[in-house]
Amino acid sequence: MIDHFELRHVPVLFTATAMTFGGMWSYFDARGAMLEFGLPDRIASTPSAAAVMHINNARTTVIGLCMYTLYFRRELAACDTILAILGAYAGLVDSYVVWREGNPRKAAFRLISSGLLSAVGFAGWTAGR
Repeated sequence: MIDHFELRHVPVLFTATAMTFGGMWSYFDARGAMLEFGLPDRIASTPSAAAVMHINNARTTVIGLCMYTLYFRRELAACDTILAILGAYAGLVDSYVVWREGNPRKAAFRLISSGLLSAVGFAGWTAGR
């Protein structure tokens, strides 16, 4: 099925999986998804926040599915581009918001992990540059 798989593809496949299926989590447990994201209970328990989370996570799932599609089409440089930009921009925004909402440990984790994934993308690791 995946005859072009190499270990260096793991970061892109991990990210695609986390985004595809993690993006669906809020449909089953919006509060839990928001708490895991790093938002405080005062936000996660607000019913109107669930609607915003659903809209956001639909887009998250789409990005994950796009990464899978590009990977299976062997467009590995495109996977690296998405990983680089996503990790840099979304990682910074996510970390900043979570930090501002009072969860510095989760913010630091998000910043470091997204920064590492972004670096993998900018290095062209998946495509093997």
